[in-house]
Parts: sequence; structure tokens; C-alpha cells
Amino acid sequence: MAGHEAAQDARRWGRRALTIAAMAALVPLMGGCEPKAPGGKGGFASATCPRPQSPIGVAPQFNAQEQDIRFLRRQAFHGDFFAQIDLARRYTGRDARERNLEDPVEAATWYELALSNPDGYSPIVPYPAARKDNRGPKKITDCRTAERRAAFGTMERLLSMMSSDERQDVKNRVIYVLSTQGAPGFRTLARLHDVAFGPFGDPPDTSPIDPKDLARVKPPASATLFTRNDVDVYLYNYLATQAGDVAGFVMLKDFERSSPERAALAADAQATAARWVPPYEFYPPEAPASGVPHSDESDTQGESGAVALSRLDELPFIHVARAMTYLRVLPAPVADEKALAPQEVQAMQGMLGRIGSGRRLSPLEKVRAIQYAAVNGSANSQLVLAVMYAEGVGVPRDYARAFHWFSEAEKQGNPEAKYAMSTYFSLGVAGIADQDRAQAVVYQIDSALSGFSPSVGRLRNVLAQVSGQPQREGDR
Repeated sequence: MAGHEAAQDARRWGRRALTIAAMAALVPLMGGCEPKAPGGKGGFASATCPRPQSPIGVAPQFNAQEQDIRFLRRQAFHGDFFAQIDLARRYTGRDARERNLEDPVEAATWYELALSNPDGYSPIVPYPAARKDNRGPKKITDCRTAERRAAFGTMERLLSMMSSDERQDVKNRVIYVLSTQGAPGFRTLARLHDVAFGPFGDPPDTSPIDPKDLARVKPPASATLFTRNDVDVYLYNYLATQAGDVAGFVMLKDFERSSPERAALAADAQATAARWVPPYEFYPPEAPASGVPHSDESDTQGESGAVALSRLDELPFIHVARAMTYLRVLPAPVADEKALAPQEVQAMQGMLGRIGSGRRLSPLEKVRAIQYAAVNGSANSQLVLAVMYAEGVGVPRDYARAFHWFSEAEKQGNPEAKYAMSTYFSLGVAGIADQDRAQAVVYQIDSALSGFSPSVGRLRNVLAQVSGQPQREGDR
């Protein structure tokens, strides 16, 4: 029986390897400065791949370290393998010049993201006739392998000294960052949970972990960060498919066909996907001893996010001001953005870990202000954020997240949120084709809410303020 299962896994891996090869992006040979080994000591300095010159330059500048970190975070959030490796090294604080950046959880997070990044192990197509010896691609392949091995060693050391809560934090941060990458990130999450792949979602023969270590009673900590289970494999492949990803659809169908038991997971996994929200609303803007917050450099989830941000003018600024007041950036809410003082704008940007001119908040920074207040317990911001997700204003329309924030506001006794949970979702949203997600969250509504009758007009006022729809006279 075990031999039959092993044969099935081997065949399944063969099919999936073809899919990965088809999806693999070409990694160009990067020119520039060779980085030094961490701490200035030996190890893998000679094996590191070339890096492009930092846009910060070599001349000392005010806040040069902070600018460099933000540049690396921007690249790392968007899937740059080398930026993820370098950012993780910086957060280890092994270099005396960067001791103030030391943050083991953050370092382990970016090492895990680098090790699970397909650009770290995908094949590189050789140069054309201009390089007949093909030494360039071979060198890049070898140095990437060396960098992954060094990253694994450091990550293992970091995880071995962490508590279970810290390891969970690493896992949650990895899930969040990958979720901001859309379908490719969801595919990576599926592979991280799939027994047919290596511990980092990589082909087993490219894993930096020795197979003998994996067979031990106590495997490496890195191999146990993500638990292998079929439910999560189906969940994340399904989320990728929902994003319109062809590769995710192929992986999902291949997974379903591999066994009747896996095909039977469809209903439960799809229901879970309809209610799935990432571990964080946005990256926790914590600041280590350096004082440089962990800025969220994710994009706005593609075209839908850009459209949502373009509608942010429909949101009265008073909601942003109330969030800033809750965060103690403002002494009192203001209705007009022009009433903000430059230092108040700078304070909000600094709290979010962003660098700005201090003149005006960008649309994304306004959204972040509401998100930050919501995650810190502001019932008003939680309600506003829920409506923003329901209406697709400032953030892409997402019924699952809307339900989450309506429920958070309801826990604090907000009557509009309670009404929304008992009525708004059960009715769905007129004009929206995707009613399945709206209906899915209805099953989470507590039956005790069925007899509650708050002011329908007050909820409609909130919805009208955000969506720009006119209010009826009798509802004011």
C-alpha cells in the first residue's frame, strides 16, 4: 500500500514539475556590486550572486539606512528573491553597522519567503550564441543554490531560539505577504502545505534541507513551520483559481484527480475560501530598536485595487480624521483635509512607516490610517472599513473582509454593524454578480441577531456616504 502511494506521489510530482517549469520566470543576470558576507566574516561571501547598485548610492545621506530598508522592502514585497535574502540578512543584525535593525522574527519571515520563492530554484535558460560556454547561467544557478543553503542555516538557528508564539507570528507574516501577491502567492502557499513538494514548496531535489534530516524523529524547525495537509492545499489552489489563474486551475484539477478523498474536499474547502481573510489587515507596523517601522509595501492587488483607490474621494475625509484622532495623531477630527498641519501629516506617515513630503496624505495612506485604527480597536473605523470592503471604495470589494470588520464592530456594540450582519449580507448587494461570497458569510451570522431592529436609516447613511448614493429625505 505504501509503495502504491509512493508511486502515485512520484507520478503526481512529475506532472507538477512540468507545470512549475512552464510557469518559471526567467531570472536575468544581474550586474552590480557584490555584497559582503554578514558580519564581514567568511562563509558565503564568494558564493553570493551579483546585485544591482542600490539607488540610494554610496555617499552617506540623512536616513540612508531607513531609505535602504524601505527600498529592499518594496522589492521584497513584490517577490524579488535577492531583496528578500538581503532584507533578512539586515534584520539578523549580524553586521555591527546594522545591530540596531536586529529582529529575529522579521529576519525569519523574509528568509522563509526567499526560500519559498520560485526564483530561487527555478531553472535558468542559458544565454544564446553570445555565450557559448554557458558559464553565466551556471554561475547564477550555483550562487542561488549557495544563497539558499546559507539562508536555511541562518533561519534554522533563528527558529530554534523562538517560542511557539514567535514561530506563529513568522508564519502569519509569510501568509500575509504571499496573499498580497495574488495568484502566484496563493500557489506558493498551496505548495508549502503539499507533501509532494519540499519543505519550502520547492522540488524535493532542490531543497536546501538534507533528505536524511527530514527523515529524523525531530526534523528541522523550518520543515515544521507549515503543516502538510490536503485541506490547505485545496484552499490555496482554489483561491488562486478564483483570481483567474490558469496555473492554479491546473494544479487544483491535478490535485482533485490524485485521489477520491482529495476530490471530496471540494465543498468544504470552497466554503472556507469564500470566508478566508489573511492573518493581518496590513503588515504590522512595528519598529525594532532602529526605530524604522515595518512598512507595508504591497501594491493594491492589481487593477481592482487601483480602481478602488481611485474611488476614495467618495469617502468623506471626516472618517480618515476620526481614525487619526483615535491614533492620537490629531487632537480632534476635522472635516477638511486642508485643515491638517504638515507635522500631523508627517506623524501619520511616520506611524505607517512611510516617507512623504508632509504636505498631503496619499490615497493609500488614508486607507492605511483607517486600517490601522480598525486593527487597534476603533469601532467607527471598523464599521467604515467594513463598508469600504462591501462597496469597493479604497480597497477591492471583498465580502469576507467586509463581514469580518462588521463582526468586529458588532462585538463592540455598534448597532449599524449588527444590523448589517443580520440583514445586509443576507440580502446581498444589488448589481454585484458574485453573490456566492455574499451568501457564504450568512452562515456565520448568529441566530440571536434575527430579532434585532436598529435604525435602518443610520446604516443607509453610512453606506450612502461611502458609495456616493443620495440619501432619501426620510432617512436623515
